[in-house]
Amino acid sequence: MSHPHPELGPPPKLPKGGLRVTPLGGLGEIGRNMTVFEYGGRLLIVDCGVLFPEEEQPGIDLILPDFTSLRDRLDDIDGIVLTHGHEDHIGGVPYLLREKADIPLIGSKLTLALIEAKLQEHRIRPYTLEVEEGHRERVGPFDCEFLPVNHSIPDALAVAIRTPAGMVVHTGDFKMDQLPMDGRLTDLRAFARLGEEGIDLLLSDSTNAEVPGFVPPERDISSVLRQVFSSAQKRIIVASFASHVHRIQQILDAAHEHGRRVAFVGRSMVRNMGIARDLGYLRVPAGLVVDVKTLDDLPDDEVVLVCTGSQGEPMAALSRMANRDHQIRIVQGDTVILASSLIPGNENAVYRVINGLTRWGANVVHKGNAKVHVSGHASAGELLYFYNICQPKNLMPVHGEWRHLRANAELGAATGVPHDRIVIAEDGVVVDLLDGKAKITGKVQAGYVYVDGLTVGDVTESSLKDRRILGDEGIISIFVVVDSTTGKTVGGPQLQSRGSGIDDADFAAVIPKIDEALAKSAQDGVAETHQIQQLVRRTVGKWVSDTYRRRPMILPVVVEV
Repeated sequence: MSHPHPELGPPPKLPKGGLRVTPLGGLGEIGRNMTVFEYGGRLLIVDCGVLFPEEEQPGIDLILPDFTSLRDRLDDIDGIVLTHGHEDHIGGVPYLLREKADIPLIGSKLTLALIEAKLQEHRIRPYTLEVEEGHRERVGPFDCEFLPVNHSIPDALAVAIRTPAGMVVHTGDFKMDQLPMDGRLTDLRAFARLGEEGIDLLLSDSTNAEVPGFVPPERDISSVLRQVFSSAQKRIIVASFASHVHRIQQILDAAHEHGRRVAFVGRSMVRNMGIARDLGYLRVPAGLVVDVKTLDDLPDDEVVLVCTGSQGEPMAALSRMANRDHQIRIVQGDTVILASSLIPGNENAVYRVINGLTRWGANVVHKGNAKVHVSGHASAGELLYFYNICQPKNLMPVHGEWRHLRANAELGAATGVPHDRIVIAEDGVVVDLLDGKAKITGKVQAGYVYVDGLTVGDVTESSLKDRRILGDEGIISIFVVVDSTTGKTVGGPQLQSRGSGIDDADFAAVIPKIDEALAKSAQDGVAETHQIQQLVRRTVGKWVSDTYRRRPMILPVVVEV
């Protein structure tokens, strides 16, 4: 198996007849999925998603793939294939189309409807090409065939990309539910046909590669939901991903069966379920769904609320309910169902919400105490089965953290893929398929691009470090006035603290130390403002460290007169 190396430099020019594969996101992480294919000087992109921030990224709304390597080549992009409508696969599209708005978007009916609604908020009208399973479309030099795969959202597609360099298959996210809610199976016959033709490189979903066996069917959740609904005495509040149409369908079916009305809460939930209903992916009995404003007129035991916030997102509806910061107030006897998995990194946030809901008297049903979620990603047993059907000549695990990628690589090796034909890459690592063999040839820039409010890319790692320090240790500001000629102190120092845990009155102990240091620097002829600032910062920092064992941000302000 080949691995990336930190000494990798920029890739060489792509040899004639070669196919270049460059993942810009989704490798070593769950999210931000984006892969760029190059042949004959033309580019095809598969997915363009976002990654959601963790606690050590305060203030960040979204994390995008890095488009730096594409900026000089936007005119070379023939299209963006979207495998399905989840945010980690489509959420970055508006930001890429800001750079060039007429790049064609290619995907299934539901996927395109979801991205078009999102782009409308960004005031972008895209050029779209709707495809169905079994379709083949020529996109520049790329001959794309679309295959149905089962996932936790309808209309998901895998894509087979044929070029003179060989055939590459990108699975997107998939599993092999044999009893899918919509009857739409992962088309193993089509994958077997591609395997017979010869899959030169397979890019395969790795998320559940560590999990043995097979993923249970989605419909297994129905019986658990019926039990919860039949025992609930008051309101039922369900938190789910705003795109999980099959899960919401089961909630609607259970509500209808138990004589309850349903209201959707949260802009994305209302928008996505409206789209799914209008396109026929969500079956809603007449009169079942009502406006949230009418709920006060219904008894509590006839109410179901479906909202976002299953991952503990601070601004989502469920988190605000837990914090008593929402118009819907949790009361004793309410039942809350978290119908989702825990995305790695969100555990603390989710349990904080569960504790908050429990505090107000809610009965919280979640994956840890009931079978209210099944994964949308193939487990190890399914992946083994899949590789034996496809028999790829080269394998590149995608969509997963490092442990998932390595586990997926081992599964491929167990089914007979030669070790030297398995590529474990990371974001930005360039893989060339040449003469039937895939190998790493270089690396391009693929760092995190942070979205903070309306700004994109302005927040740096240094900025985040400052935010973490401010959040953890607070800030001390020092104001000093010095003579511009001699450097002698003529006013101050004045110190103020916010969030450091140090009382302003305690600064009396450090003022003589600052005075002494400034007097010595003036005696030595130091009059440059920056040098005086650094001196003040070091003096106060040492005192705080020695006295309190803390490291707050220290902000010296030196004014010359």
